[in-house]
Amino acid sequence: MENEFQKSFLETTNLPDIQTYFVNQVFEFQELMMRYNCAIREVRTKLEVLNDELSIHHKRNPIEFITSRIKKPASIVEKLQRYGETVSVEAIENSLNDVAGVRVICSFIDDIYAVADMLLRQDDVTLVKKKDYIQNPKDNGYRSLHLIVEIPVFFSNQKKAMRVEVQIRTIAMDFWASVDHQLKYKKDVENPEEVSKELKDCADIIAQMDTRMLAIKDKIYSGNRHTETVEEKLRKLNISLGGNRDYN
Repeated sequence: MENEFQKSFLETTNLPDIQTYFVNQVFEFQELMMRYNCAIREVRTKLEVLNDELSIHHKRNPIEFITSRIKKPASIVEKLQRYGETVSVEAIENSLNDVAGVRVICSFIDDIYAVADMLLRQDDVTLVKKKDYIQNPKDNGYRSLHLIVEIPVFFSNQKKAMRVEVQIRTIAMDFWASVDHQLKYKKDVENPEEVSKELKDCADIIAQMDTRMLAIKDKIYSGNRHTETVEEKLRKLNISLGGNRDYN
């Protein structure tokens, strides 16, 4: 996994691409991408430590796996231009929050919020922004918890505050998002409205399945002890089971 991530990092800092977009800032761009790479390592380590600890205390791993990526130069430039920003290293730092990204795949819905809470309670992690697409799914049915966090990264002669986007979702949510992402790039689709509706229906079915799986897990782990119902648990997490509300 580390080798794959290193390969992705090297592709991101591919010299021809950088020279195309950042003619006079090649070194500065590569240095900034290195910092984002280090920030991703810091966040991944925090999450892996939490997962290891919970595997001992609760006899299971709430995190199934973790992936990460750094935006490619072309995507960075496209987003800066969409925001009306000058294409520069300074604009990347000041205007973009998702250059460095970490995706956390959990087993159950309550694991998502537990992992997020434990991460945000660490005193060197600052929450910049949160978007809860589980409580408020996108119109197309997309569900996930998005956090923009800021963490300190220590280098040889300085400390830099770096921002990382952390997306946390269940295995089922990730499956749907991956398929939806693939289909978005399919050209000349007949009846696109019908396809979108079917994908939305699938997202709602997957959400119901996640809720049922959580109920099964609670039944197994609680034994004969009284525990709150799934509805009570989700209500505490402020999740809308209807899953219809818009969120921009």
